[in-house]
Amino acid sequence: MMSEDPRTEHDSLGTLPVPGDAYWGIHTARALSNFVISGDNIGRYPALIVALAAVKQAACQANRELGLLDARRADAIEAACTAIRGGALHDQFPIDPIQGGAGTSTNMNANEVIANRALELLGHERGTYTELDPLDHVNLGQSTNDVYPTAVRLAVITHLRQLVAALGRLADVFSAKSLEFADIIKMGRTQLQDAVPMTLGQEFGTFAVMLREDCARLVEGIALLGESNLGGTAIGTGINGHPDYPVLACARLSELTGERVTPAENLIEATQDCGAFVQVSGILKRVAVKLSKTCNDLRLMSSGPIAGLHEINLPPVQAGSSIMPGKVNPVIPEIVNQVAFEAIGADMTVTMAAEAGQFQLNAFEPIMAYSLLRTTAHLTAAVDTLATKCVSGITANTDHLLSGVVRSIGIVTALTPHIGYAASARIAKHALQTGQPVADVATELGLLEPETVQLLLAPHRLVGLTGAALPR
Repeated sequence: MMSEDPRTEHDSLGTLPVPGDAYWGIHTARALSNFVISGDNIGRYPALIVALAAVKQAACQANRELGLLDARRADAIEAACTAIRGGALHDQFPIDPIQGGAGTSTNMNANEVIANRALELLGHERGTYTELDPLDHVNLGQSTNDVYPTAVRLAVITHLRQLVAALGRLADVFSAKSLEFADIIKMGRTQLQDAVPMTLGQEFGTFAVMLREDCARLVEGIALLGESNLGGTAIGTGINGHPDYPVLACARLSELTGERVTPAENLIEATQDCGAFVQVSGILKRVAVKLSKTCNDLRLMSSGPIAGLHEINLPPVQAGSSIMPGKVNPVIPEIVNQVAFEAIGADMTVTMAAEAGQFQLNAFEPIMAYSLLRTTAHLTAAVDTLATKCVSGITANTDHLLSGVVRSIGIVTALTPHIGYAASARIAKHALQTGQPVADVATELGLLEPETVQLLLAPHRLVGLTGAALPR
């Protein structure tokens, strides 16, 4: 049984008391005191903690194979890492994600938790670092400057895969709605003005295509993150490291994670370059912008229900007003809009943090990591919410949509190849002034025979469907 009394730990700055039941140590304690910024903690991002443990386990395996770490300590370190990768001890990672030191506090938090759990497994009390040390053994052949960015890359990959899956599910829901609405005629719009007819199915199918395009771009981003500077240690020169360590550690990390992790061609360049984070952030911004645009369309299409477009109905999920009885707002698209705004702002944060690096290391990777992990987590949640609480339950106001097509002057475009632009403009102007349908005006002005007008304005000609002539 371990003592619950506080223990005293030492570092180069002096001594501090550490809670007796804590697996973390003095370096984490200092970080808890120094970095009180976001109210968040790294333990709330399981992908990052699992990635840190995987990097430490891969390093341990490589050091054992190279004869740098004895089997007894290596077994204990590996067992601790395996437990953490399985979800244990995540509550022992309490430090703020926003921190100075280029991620040193995060690396040391991992070193201490792994070391103290390994000490327990070896039959020693926590803090007995003469037996197994966070730095000399857990961090052997490593630096924050290669461990932290590698773990962040793996964590972001995990989040990106979750986002890709969520976007795929949303695309499937839009595709299903596209089939459901395949025969529903409506007016298309450009610049918020009537354009030419289309089907509601075509409109929803477009949303699905956009989402799948973004999935492909995210997968490309995942490939960029597989390059690691592991083994470069402090600045990429590999000081204090074994020459065979980079290749071996990356190979073991690939085996542990199932991700393709390869050593960077130039470890010095890879240690200072944050270009992959910038590119992935840009892709996330693209996803956010297109999601927000889609939600803008859904909100406009459902506006009303009396004085708006009223083309579709969004599922009512909660009462919309504390003062206006019966009002229901498009709250699900609104929350997606807000997550998109956050993602767009986070991209600027990543951009500025990457630009602000100096010389052989970027000290601002923690805010990049926090921005990317939070953005991907929020986008994934928002996308799933949009799919399950909104899009899957959308219904169409079919008659209202068809009425808009019949009354619109936009369908006159279909007559232009047969009577010319000027005559078509004349029909449009007359229809707009009198409120008569385009078909009636074309016949009344003697520009086309009634049968010809009905043929040219038939739905299958307007939107590529088969079917009867457009009702009058």
